[in-house]
Amino acid sequence: MRTKEQYRYPTALTIAGSDSCGGAGIQADLKTFSALGVYGMSAITSITAQNTLGVRGIQPVLPEILKGQIDAVFEDFTIDAVKTGMLYNQAAIQVVAAALDQYHPKWIVVDPVMISTSGSKLLQDDAIEAMVDLLFPRTSLITPNIPEAEFLTGIQIHSVKDMDDAAQQLFAKGCRAVLIKGGHLEGEQRIDRLYQLNQPSQTFQSATVQTVNTHGTGCTLSSAIAASLALGHSLTESVRLAKEYVQKGLLAGADVTAGHGHGPMNHLFDPKPLQKRAIES
Repeated sequence: MRTKEQYRYPTALTIAGSDSCGGAGIQADLKTFSALGVYGMSAITSITAQNTLGVRGIQPVLPEILKGQIDAVFEDFTIDAVKTGMLYNQAAIQVVAAALDQYHPKWIVVDPVMISTSGSKLLQDDAIEAMVDLLFPRTSLITPNIPEAEFLTGIQIHSVKDMDDAAQQLFAKGCRAVLIKGGHLEGEQRIDRLYQLNQPSQTFQSATVQTVNTHGTGCTLSSAIAASLALGHSLTESVRLAKEYVQKGLLAGADVTAGHGHGPMNHLFDPKPLQKRAIES
């Protein structure tokens, strides 16, 4: 007879900011978890007033409220994967790091959110050092885009070789695995590189989708990776499945008119082929 644990639905927790237009942040993460067959929970770090044109205001949540959200979730649920997004300030990062030490989730995916698609700053200057020192050594994977990787390493990235050099710098900062997203490089193919300690790097390629509806793609990719990890897939397979999900979401939302700026991708296209739980395959 199967135990209750064997019947348990896979779970993931997102710790991130709220996006009032629904295309990024907590809202995108929860849509992604649901689309991929994972039960999603959230701890909100900040409330933003934003739309597809930009961020108008940010109100961080008090550290004790953020801690209370995280504690409430972990004390009641088994969490298979944690994803962090917009943390905004040093106090939030300190709360998250302490929680990771306390609850020891198996998988931790950190999206080092610094700048929004519209160009708005989403991480305070004094929080960057705290993120590097407190979160990077505790994570399973970080997922910087090229501007973020450049800022974190001081390396200008124009090629795959530059991505390789940046990854080595990030390993020196305590990271165990790094996915550098190459969406800012020119070309018909988008190249992402996955680096894991003491393993060969891996390249993931996808065709460039001609669309302005790219709001929240970084949030969505990292939450799709977390969801796939929660489903029992390996890190490499989780990256592959997440990229497939984002690619299909971009294609499904390429012609959708939503807002007057960078519209959101379509999180809720039919992703049934991506939902199969690894432990059942």
